[in-house]
Amino acid sequence: MAIADPGTSFGEFVERDHRNHPPALTPGYRTSVLRAPRNALIAPRNTISEKTGPVFEAGELGDLDNDLILNFAKGGLPIGERIIVHGYVRDEFGNPVTGALVEAWQANAGGRYRHKKDQYLAPIDPNFGGSGRMITDAGGYYYFRTIKPGPYPWFNNTNAWRPAHIHFAISGSGWAQRLVTQLYFDGDPMIERCPIANTAPRDVLNTLIAQEDPANNVPFDARTFRWDITLRGRRATYFNNVDGAKR
Repeated sequence: MAIADPGTSFGEFVERDHRNHPPALTPGYRTSVLRAPRNALIAPRNTISEKTGPVFEAGELGDLDNDLILNFAKGGLPIGERIIVHGYVRDEFGNPVTGALVEAWQANAGGRYRHKKDQYLAPIDPNFGGSGRMITDAGGYYYFRTIKPGPYPWFNNTNAWRPAHIHFAISGSGWAQRLVTQLYFDGDPMIERCPIANTAPRDVLNTLIAQEDPANNVPFDARTFRWDITLRGRRATYFNNVDGAKR
């Protein structure tokens, strides 16, 4: 990994439109009460520190980094529904973001993360690590295979369940484009009952829901979901970050 040359001319990134993002303090999502800022956010002008960032090369990744079905397999295949997730990463003006690092991590088909702090009673899958990464091509395109994650209970209240979701972290051409968010799946009724998902207005939440893409299914193998990502600007993908190992 290299750092972009600060001598190159970089323009400022367009600020996120915070009117389209939920307030940090959302009492229905209990842990937000403890960590939400109480004062108005300050948006300073971009400096070189924000306008530049790491430069990623496809050759730096392993051949199976974007294949969560195989990249942790140990003599067998992971259990669960095989799916493909793909789409495009674009900037605030609709241009493709080339060379963006897209990282993904998730629970297994039973709703269990491979993390020492996850003590949910669902079993660990010995052939599923639950994480992967990829770099967008010249058109901003990304693609990976995985197992559809399962829902799981969490401590927001005694009957709180998280819908199936995949966590994403995207690093674009500048640090100010950094985005951490979550993808949900079309048709999941649990989205409507999730306090984290519903911190977002419905029209914004819709942008976090991957749509079925049957034209790109792999016959007798995997269903496909399409999800496009926008970094910064008025159409920016919702910044849906949560703390802890399992949310």
